[in-house]
This record gives sequence, structure tokens and C-alpha cells, in this order.
Amino acid sequence: MPLAFCLAITTIFNANLLTGLLWFFTCGFFYLGQIYDLLIIPNMVDEYEQKLLLKAGLSPLGVSMNERIFISQVHKPAEKPMIVKLIEAAEAKGGSLTVTQGVKATGMSFAEVEATLQEMLKSNHIRIGNDPISGVVTYYFDEL
Repeated sequence: MPLAFCLAITTIFNANLLTGLLWFFTCGFFYLGQIYDLLIIPNMVDEYEQKLLLKAGLSPLGVSMNERIFISQVHKPAEKPMIVKLIEAAEAKGGSLTVTQGVKATGMSFAEVEATLQEMLKSNHIRIGNDPISGVVTYYFDEL
């Protein structure tokens, strides 16, 4: 008999007032409720702890939900501009570069690399030609 009352009290304590009173006055719902409670008590405890964490302003993992993170607080590593990556790749290749080599060096798309190389060509920083052996369009960085 004391077990039925103990389980009723734990049910009431976990904010299940109606179920707790039913368990209390029927001796654990004719002892079937006791078996049920023994199976769900761990879940009841977890739910109760989650409610306490939320009331305290913490996430289920215990991290504060009240702190605001501003974009200025997030450190983004400075990435080199694509032109610099292309120049470094051309320098590593002996002063010439194809679009495919540029894509490999920068991780950008073919269209982006080609547009950047064409921009550099229009401003007379590089010249264009064909590789004498393969015939592939090659951009020459004469200043390197």
C-alpha cells in the first residue's frame, strides 16, 4: 500500500495532478497504475528536468538561450580574393594558367574563373594564347 501512495505523490509532484489524485484514491489504479508508473518514471523525471532548464533560460543541452550572438562576434577567417589565388596559381605554374587550373586552385566555378581572367585580360594585366602542344587556351602572366 505505501508504494501506491509514493507513486501518487511523485505523479502529483511532476504536475500530473489529476492522474496523481486518481492513483492516490484508487491505490495506484488498482495496482495497475503502479506498474505503469514504474515504467514511465524515468521519462517523467526527464520531462520535469527539461521544464526546469527552460524556466532557467537554458536549452536542453544546458546552454544559455538568453545570450545573443551578433554577427560581429563570429570570426570569419579572411579569405584571399580570387584574383590573388589565380596569380599565386599562375606563379606556381611558371607564369601561365588555364581555366581548369584556375578552377582547381580557387575552388570557384569555370564561369567565375573565366570571367575573372577575362577581366584581367581587358585591363592588360595578362595576355591570352594557346598552348603550343595541346592547343588549350592559356592565360600568360608576363609580370611573374
